Amino acid sequence: MTVGVQLSNRDARELVETIRRAEELGVAAVWTPQGGVMPDTMLLLAAAAMITSRIKLGTSIIPTWPRAPILIAQQAMAMHALAPGRFRLGIGPSTPAAMGPLYGADYRKPLSQLREYLTVIRSFLHDGAVDFKGEFVSARVRLRETIDIPVMASALRPGAFRLCGEAADGAISWMCPWDYLRDVALPALREGAAAADREPPPLVAHVPICLSSDREAVRVAAQEQVGAYGSFPVYQAMFKAAGFGDVAEGFSDELVAALVASGTDDEIIARLAQIRREGAAEIMTHILFVGEDRAAYQDRAFELLARAQREIG
Repeated sequence: MTVGVQLSNRDARELVETIRRAEELGVAAVWTPQGGVMPDTMLLLAAAAMITSRIKLGTSIIPTWPRAPILIAQQAMAMHALAPGRFRLGIGPSTPAAMGPLYGADYRKPLSQLREYLTVIRSFLHDGAVDFKGEFVSARVRLRETIDIPVMASALRPGAFRLCGEAADGAISWMCPWDYLRDVALPALREGAAAADREPPPLVAHVPICLSSDREAVRVAAQEQVGAYGSFPVYQAMFKAAGFGDVAEGFSDELVAALVASGTDDEIIARLAQIRREGAAEIMTHILFVGEDRAAYQDRAFELLARAQREIG
């Protein structure tokens, strides 16, 4: 069990330094996204690998549309060499709203496309050879040796969790309330694994955290820092399926309470421990900031995560 944190920053040097600081304060794992016009996350993690020695490094996520699967695998190979045993690869199709305008992607059949990427990348890395021709990608290549890198995928709705259960080394959630993950995602993940006659892979549960007992401050932080997801149709559908109705006008108090672990340090750790007991194999927290001293707040959050790792990891 690993309690980690998702970090992003448009300033590449600051992000690499933040990862170093996270390791210094005892955080067990860091995940970085590739979103919008942010700097390339694989390059950032490679830089972080050179100034860290213990902390796990993962991508959450690398979008599939802009990169060929073998290119992603080659970048993962470099990360494995720089940080042996510490790197986890997370890929996913992202959303049409992100992939079309930014990369000109012909976004269609995202689960079929993701399945092909998982097939090619996992065969290439884990089996040392791939000979595949699909609707979206083709690859024919051989490695001299196999490379043990977990190849995980993003998942939001039951079909994606079933696909992860069948064809990935783990499922990475995003912005899903824990009850939805427990009651909908985990059964779908297990169903996919059973269909493929394999053990269910781990679920990495994304959990926003806010170091405040002020409910209004937590609600405002959630709305300002992650509330934009309520405007995306794919997330609206997930929230509706989770029982929270229309979120386009903002997050309700009930949704914030279900989505965000907040309160005292003890209360946050208790919530993370509950999520662990109820089925999450790993937790990827997401810091929601309150107050103006972000550096001190972030250090406090890192120390809390290090304590959570010691107590429930």
